Amino acid sequence: MGTHVIKMPDIGEGIAQVELVEWFVKVGDVIAEDQVVADVMTDKATVEIPSPVSGKVLALGGQPGEVMAVGSELIRIEVEGSGNHVDAPQGKPAEAKPVEPVAAPVANTPPARAAVAAPACQATATATATATATATAAPIVPRQAGDKPLASPAVRKRALDAGIELRYVHGSGPAGRILHEDLDAFMSKPQTAAGQAPSGYAKRTDSEQVQVIGLRRKIAQRMQDAKRRVAHFSYVEEIDVTALEALRQQLNQKHGDSRGKLTLLPFLVRALVVALRDFPQINATYDDEAQVITRHGAVHVGIATQGDNGLMVPVLRHAEAGSLWGNASEIGRLATAARSNKASREELSGSTITLTSLGALGGIVSTPVVNTPEVAIVGVNRMVERPMVIDGQIVIRKMMNLSSSFDHRVVDGMDAALFIQAVRGLLEQPACLFVE
Repeated sequence: MGTHVIKMPDIGEGIAQVELVEWFVKVGDVIAEDQVVADVMTDKATVEIPSPVSGKVLALGGQPGEVMAVGSELIRIEVEGSGNHVDAPQGKPAEAKPVEPVAAPVANTPPARAAVAAPACQATATATATATATATAAPIVPRQAGDKPLASPAVRKRALDAGIELRYVHGSGPAGRILHEDLDAFMSKPQTAAGQAPSGYAKRTDSEQVQVIGLRRKIAQRMQDAKRRVAHFSYVEEIDVTALEALRQQLNQKHGDSRGKLTLLPFLVRALVVALRDFPQINATYDDEAQVITRHGAVHVGIATQGDNGLMVPVLRHAEAGSLWGNASEIGRLATAARSNKASREELSGSTITLTSLGALGGIVSTPVVNTPEVAIVGVNRMVERPMVIDGQIVIRKMMNLSSSFDHRVVDGMDAALFIQAVRGLLEQPACLFVE
């Protein structure tokens, strides 16, 4: 038997260190070739590290959340044969042959995801399918009290909503990781008393500590940096979108089957494009270290998108040159790519102004955080029907608030108010969106 050492691979682009996000194996596990052993994160990508060999895990090189240098020892595996690591004679350092990634990852900004080796995905998928097929027959064996089950945030939330204790669920993924298929299998069969969902009135004494690492750490750092450096102020305006909504529905009825259905977002993007012509100081980025404001002719709109792993901002490039349906199609494509962690680095960077919306959950008022180095973010709140007084008569209108934030170091309050008023005028008289 020999020892094979996997070193932290060179991800590329001059990156000297990465953050270890999550282990999918533990000491003592027997792993297969191409099985994913860990997730690591750079400033630009989350990367899966597969094992190039089969064997038994002897040692792990770090803890989740630890920053590791490229070339440092990641994992040590016992293998058949001589391996790539030879114990050094006394007084001499041990040496290990470097392990190069099979293929370079796609360079993405967080939280885009890339695999170091394509075969890892195929091997993992095969292993998962095989394990899932036997999961339904596995007995419910609770884990020990201190043995935390491995599961993604989406799986944990689904289990919590369903009242399922994950320690009773058989995990078919790598290192016993619990997948959505495992929850389906668990819920499809009768449960023992130990595995039944607790009553809504049962006393609970459990707690869970979640380490802030990976994408959540990056988000926390960016938000903290934005609040620390930017002089935020917010401005809220009420907008009557009755005519806009009528136009949207009419266009969908006439062209929806041939051109695709329109949401409010492409109309909002168009309103930003038109209004920014008169307010170039808002379509800008600010380098506060160099003390330079760059006003952009192109309107690259960041579309804040919520995924299972956190908030992402894919960028609709050159929105000023896109048609209503062209922008709508691109927004849909970008949102899908971001939520599936397939957006490229270019698709997640370079925005000049951000549009954020929680849709039906938009509430009445919000105070969005400026996406630095931009100087403005426009927030869309929920559309509701309200009684309004028009020409002395009480009528029902569709109303919506825009809650926007600005960097007061660059944007004056008067300019911000005038800009949002211009957006309001365009949305309340939607024909003006298309008049040149």
